[in-house]
Amino acid sequence: MILDFTKMHGLGNDFVVIDAISQAVELTPEQIRFLADRHFGVGCDQVLVIERPTQTEVDFRYRIFNADGSEVGQCGNGARCFARYVRDRGLTRKNEIAVETSTGIIHPRIEPNGEVTVNMGKPQFEPASIPFKAEQRNLDYVLRVGEQTLNIGAVSMGNPHAVLLVDDTTTALVAELGTLIEHHERFPERVNVGFMRIINRRNVRLRVHERGVGETLACGTGACAAMVIGRQLGLLDDKVYVDLPGGRLFVQWSQVGDPVWMTGPAAYVFEGKIEL
Repeated sequence: MILDFTKMHGLGNDFVVIDAISQAVELTPEQIRFLADRHFGVGCDQVLVIERPTQTEVDFRYRIFNADGSEVGQCGNGARCFARYVRDRGLTRKNEIAVETSTGIIHPRIEPNGEVTVNMGKPQFEPASIPFKAEQRNLDYVLRVGEQTLNIGAVSMGNPHAVLLVDDTTTALVAELGTLIEHHERFPERVNVGFMRIINRRNVRLRVHERGVGETLACGTGACAAMVIGRQLGLLDDKVYVDLPGGRLFVQWSQVGDPVWMTGPAAYVFEGKIEL
């Protein structure tokens, strides 16, 4: 099978985007791992697949696969690239679209400056919804990791996130602790792990270890998760700039029950064909 693809990125969080509307595509986990391989394939953090919707009230279906071949429910940087792709390629004329994901419907909107704002949905804090093993919902949780005892926040943004407050993101043990927390027994579906330093009430710095990928240059849902955890702890305002290694995102969230809004760039890298 010869497959047409487009390489895109959102703040360095990179994707292989596949139009499964204009071409017949059925990908196996092995093929996804091959596409994501940076030595033998195209190379990416996630593979994004654009499909026809299964629901009448939405415009597209959006599927996300991590580099290890596992399918996940949400990806904020990917959603921005998805929106730019379908608009620029003429798959829609709308500047705001309704997109079906495995965890709900999102509504990306292309701004006049080319950036994309995404309604990321409502954060879910109940442990069973994350999922996270805890007797009751709390603002933070004590987690035993190896020989360390950590305090984390836990939330779902369509995928599970753990957030740690750190004094310095440059020295945070992202690779070591990220892997251990990702596979911690209290997260039955594994977890993305954010390491956040709060600069002031409107600015934070963040590094994210993504499940099935490792550390990425940016993580849209991770930025949203960090912001809402910081706000729940009373440390942040309702509009926050999140600086990641790949660049800056703007995140807005007021209170429990409201959706999170994220704004940031989406960029093209190259196009090609590959044989699977």
